[in-house]
Formats: sequence, structure tokens, C-alpha cells
Amino acid sequence: MEIKVQPMGVYQTNCYIVTEGGKDFIIDPGVDATEWVLKNVKNPVAILNTHGHFDHVWSNAELQKKLKIPLYTPKGDVMMLRDSNWMPDLPPSIPDYEVEGDAEIDFDGVKVKFRHFPGHSPGCSAIEIGDAMFSGDFIFERSIGRTDFPYSSPQEMKKSLEKFKKLNFDKIIYPGHGGKTTIKQEQKNADYWINNL
Repeated sequence: MEIKVQPMGVYQTNCYIVTEGGKDFIIDPGVDATEWVLKNVKNPVAILNTHGHFDHVWSNAELQKKLKIPLYTPKGDVMMLRDSNWMPDLPPSIPDYEVEGDAEIDFDGVKVKFRHFPGHSPGCSAIEIGDAMFSGDFIFERSIGRTDFPYSSPQEMKKSLEKFKKLNFDKIIYPGHGGKTTIKQEQKNADYWINNL
């Protein structure tokens, strides 16, 4: 598996291109991501959103149109793609598939697992491909996503962290902002965040 990453926009939101089995998956194409994505894909098959905040979905519609590939967005965050409280000039996008809860999608032999971790947003999910987990704004290196935004929920985040603690495997975590970490490493920090939310 090959992973390319480029921080996008003022919030330096990580856009990922994941190549597995000869297929390119674009994860969280943020502000002005289109040009970088077009230069770095060979066989794009899908756009995947971890959640619906504007800095992760800004280039959805443009890439859907230019690459003619489907968009997958967690169902709980679909409303944010058309109506952003913070960013009224957000280019609206419409997912081809609304992903519900924990779902696994098979792209001709390449399995993509959405793991639902609400709290930062209602649909917030981590996306697993192979030995990598793309955590969006759920969990970062020694930190977690904010829960003081519209549609955020500290109570749901606590539940998600409890769920995260129970994962009985390790993978490299590639978050929506900042550098990579691992599941096992961040499980050590989960109780701190649960107790301080």
C-alpha cells in the first residue's frame, strides 16, 4: 500500500491518496486539493470522507466531476456538505453513497471499513484500508477532536473513546491534522480524555 499526504488550506487538513491493489482512494479532499489530487492519481476509484466539516470536504464536488468517481460520506454528516455554519461559500456536494454506522465496502477485492466514532460530528468515522486507519478528526497524536462545535457531543465522544479502547488490534493512524500515530499508543491516552470531557 502506498500513502501520499498533503496538508491543505489554512487549517492544514491532511488529504490522503491511498493506493491499494492498483486502486486510488482519495480521503478528505479539503480546500484547494483538486490540483494536487489530479497530479497524483493514476486509477482513482472513490472519494471517501471521514466526516463533513468544510476543511475535509471542500473539493468533493470538483473531484467528483473531474474524475467521474463516487463520493462516500457518513450519513450523519451529509447535511453539512450543503450547509456549513462556518463557511457559507462551501461548494456543495452530494454523496453517491451515504455510509451508515460501521460498514465495510468491497472495491473489487480492496476492503474499505468505515468505523463510526461520533462526537466531533454525528457521522465522524475512521476509515480502515489494509494496515492503516485514517481517523479524520476523531483522534490525533496525543489528542482528540473538539466537541464544542455545532452538532458535536462530548457524551458521544466518550462513548466513541470507550469503543476505541476495545479495539483488539493495532494499526498506524493517519489523522486529519498533524502526524501519524498508532491505535495502541492512543488507547493509552483514551481514559484521560474520557475523564476530562
